[in-house]
Amino acid sequence: MNCLLQQTIAAHGGLERWRRFEYVTAHLRTGGALWALKHQQSVLDDINVRVALLREWASHWPFLKPDLRTSFEPYRVAIETTAGCVVEERLTPRDSFAGHGPDTPWDRLHLAYFAGYAMWTYLTMPFLLTMDGVTTEELPPWHENGETWQRLKATFPPGIATHSTVQTFYVGSDGLLKRHDYDAEVLGGSPAAHYVHQYQEFSGILVPTKRRVLGRKPDGTPVAEPFLVTIDLNEVEFT
Repeated sequence: MNCLLQQTIAAHGGLERWRRFEYVTAHLRTGGALWALKHQQSVLDDINVRVALLREWASHWPFLKPDLRTSFEPYRVAIETTAGCVVEERLTPRDSFAGHGPDTPWDRLHLAYFAGYAMWTYLTMPFLLTMDGVTTEELPPWHENGETWQRLKATFPPGIATHSTVQTFYVGSDGLLKRHDYDAEVLGGSPAAHYVHQYQEFSGILVPTKRRVLGRKPDGTPVAEPFLVTIDLNEVEFT
């Protein structure tokens, strides 16, 4: 683990504390322009999510109906009843995004897969960078809005479902993440600049409670508007 990653992990609560927990649960309010493009307006507006911390799994509920939830893993996504009965499922779900662009409509399993891997990624940052197969290297600093942020380039192995194989994490002088860049493969490689704000402490882990995703220009600067995705979290609980 390089020095910058060590400092970042420590600032967010430390790996020892993180490994005491198995799950994190949160309530989400989600918005932004992406959902209308995908014909999935309002599905994730007001919803709960639970993710595993030591393996890649996530579930959103209530999903479309009060008695339905999702179950996401890298090689399977499903919609289930709250009693655990499978309503529909898709194996190797990443393959179903072949040929998609930013405005290609999604079905509800596309949405369940995207929301599952995205929230798993977000709620396990930056600790997921210590998982087996993930490699990191420090990039030159980045200057934005009068601040200097250190940068980590992360390369993810094929077994982890996330936005893209290579992603960049921006770290402030306090060791906390400020921004997260990726090229969303399921959206045809759309470049994104994902900003995190308003950290709060939950069980000794620092979690950003506001997320705002913008497009990203070739020079790395963000597109001013619109917000592609907005996420506000509360009721965060580690167990």
